[in-house]
Amino acid sequence: MPLNLSLVIHNHQPVGNFDFVFATATEKAYDPILGLLERHPTVRLSLHYTGPLWDWLLKRRPDHVERLRALVARGQVELLTGAYYEPILVSIPDADKVGQIRKMTEFLRRTFGVEPTGMWLAERVWEPHLPKPLAEAGVRYTLLDDTPFKMAGLTDEDLFGPYVTEEQGHTVTVFGNVMYLRYAIPWHPVEEVIEWLRAQAAAHPGGVAVMGDDGEKFGLWPGTWDLCWGREAWMDRFFAALEANADWLHTRPLGEMAAELPPLGRVYLPCASYEEMMDWALPPRDFASMRRVRRELKESGRADILRFVRGGLWRTFIARYDEVNQMHKKGLWVSRKVQRMPEGEEKAHAQDHLWASQCNCGYWHGLFGGIYLFHIRAANYAHLIAAETIADQSSVGRPAWIWTEHGDLDADGREEIVLNTDRQVLTFKPSSGGALVEWDWRAARYNLLNAMTRRREGYHEDLVRAAEEGRLILPGEPDRPDGVRVKEPDIHTRLFHDWYRRAAFLDHFLHPETTLDAFYRSQYGEQGDFVNQPYQAQVKEDPAGLTLILTREGIVWVGERSVPVQVEKRFVVTPGNDLLTVHYRLTTHDNARCVLRFGVEVNWGILGGGSDRAFLQILRGREKIRRRPTDTGEVWETTGLTFGLPFPPLEGMNWQGAGGIPQVTLTLSAPATLWHFPLEAVSNSEAGYERVYQGTCTLLWWDVVLEPDQPWEATLQVALKTGD
Repeated sequence: MPLNLSLVIHNHQPVGNFDFVFATATEKAYDPILGLLERHPTVRLSLHYTGPLWDWLLKRRPDHVERLRALVARGQVELLTGAYYEPILVSIPDADKVGQIRKMTEFLRRTFGVEPTGMWLAERVWEPHLPKPLAEAGVRYTLLDDTPFKMAGLTDEDLFGPYVTEEQGHTVTVFGNVMYLRYAIPWHPVEEVIEWLRAQAAAHPGGVAVMGDDGEKFGLWPGTWDLCWGREAWMDRFFAALEANADWLHTRPLGEMAAELPPLGRVYLPCASYEEMMDWALPPRDFASMRRVRRELKESGRADILRFVRGGLWRTFIARYDEVNQMHKKGLWVSRKVQRMPEGEEKAHAQDHLWASQCNCGYWHGLFGGIYLFHIRAANYAHLIAAETIADQSSVGRPAWIWTEHGDLDADGREEIVLNTDRQVLTFKPSSGGALVEWDWRAARYNLLNAMTRRREGYHEDLVRAAEEGRLILPGEPDRPDGVRVKEPDIHTRLFHDWYRRAAFLDHFLHPETTLDAFYRSQYGEQGDFVNQPYQAQVKEDPAGLTLILTREGIVWVGERSVPVQVEKRFVVTPGNDLLTVHYRLTTHDNARCVLRFGVEVNWGILGGGSDRAFLQILRGREKIRRRPTDTGEVWETTGLTFGLPFPPLEGMNWQGAGGIPQVTLTLSAPATLWHFPLEAVSNSEAGYERVYQGTCTLLWWDVVLEPDQPWEATLQVALKTGD
């Protein structure tokens, strides 16, 4: 009996990605795949496109959709469904899981006249509860990497057929995605892959070998266009070999295999994804250890043990990155608001924004940019803010409003406080420095604090070691087997790691000898216990506005003695305007006069902050000092600052049509010294290590003289407005 080969190609671009990336991926990968199928009409397979990519293709490349429609009509291509905006399914509510899958299924039914029953699972992230919502959404089968099958006790030899799994009696058929094929196609010689398949045909006659992977690796990833379509033409040679061996090797869409082959058995799979994803989820030190353990086991031939070695749970990304957790939990918060809306067009509109915000790429990080891709985070937040605004307007029913929400928004066991107006949503963490951690500007659909804390990543160890050993490869230099590609020669000297979360209105007491450079490197001495410590919170509400009072009785070390200091900060918002007023009061009951260096830190998320269109304008009296958000500098006697948001977070939002680029202006009642610098992550990808802008830190500080029981006060007012 012949062996069946089911190839599954998954094509994806995230919500908010740049138009040129969609276009380049289509030109270098998606179009060539269709051309390949047209040239080899007897090779049949399954394709999956995500919703954001469908939306772009229908608008910009309808010819691609028409070519695909012809391939589907003649039975050469099976289309798989999936959650429309490609969320990690385990991370969203069941109602959203089912809703997103049904949206994709309906789209394929309407556009191609097909009834898909198989689905692509984003990043192949699996948890045992999934069969129930999948079955409820009409999904009968899916494919997962071989990793969870092996963790459940199966071996490579057990993966040439489907298994059935269930949750509460709801069944789904699952296929194992063979790791050898995923790594061999398109990098191993065609002849080697065919010989491997021939051996499997002898060992598993009538079975199926499944290979599912990203379409972008067939032309978009560095070096793959020449390999797949250019000089080496690997894909044409491979498809020609499949045709030449059709007497014993049948290429079949996965759906035919699901309908034809009886399950090999029942299986219950643990929480898992593909091997690399689970390693990326580990804390940095464990990431390096895991890679070392895997290498040692492979070199010693202990595959029997290696198959039970697993990395971390996908949800660990939510634990590792406060910013991921903030965005994820805000999504759950908004989902509950949307679900409470009455059925109708307004709810459907809010729901679609909510689902778009769940697109997975901004919620984890591995070899690709992930959470460090600023524009992806900005797009997720833009949709979240749009969905929440629609839901809030629906519940209030009037043009202007204020209210306070209390609750454990980020699920850390401590209460957050949310100040809600028709113009702004401000989320505070009294338990951690009384910080403002999210500041949503509704009109701009923008989280002004969408910046990233600088963290250690597992791959930083490789960079440092390569630099020490002289193995860095600069742009334009030839590859070498042990080399590590970098975008700049001294990038390993830019690895700074913060000891607290970069948020807003963080309170510092600095040693007088602290320099801008030390603060930038996060290598300085903090003399107070305020930055990430708990504050007491009180909210005063009246029809005119909301006032949040955050207070901490702390200690500041001055020389050899500790001085008790009270920091009180009052945040005032009112309905119908875009102002935030912050009033600081510092008091000591110590019996001696003391001089303190007090600073207020705000970390601004400026989309496009590294571009020529971005600006930071600093006021010193009547003098205007022009800088860029990526500059590092110090300005004495600062009385205010303004920065612009040069790019809208979503395509179709027209800043100029709204009257100009949105601007944020901060005005001080007492002149201060300003330190400003960019927050930059050192991130890795196939193209090498590079610095990636993540936000701009501003620290305003004063030399404060505190007399016993005589408070020092200052007011900061922030205005959100559309500039000229």
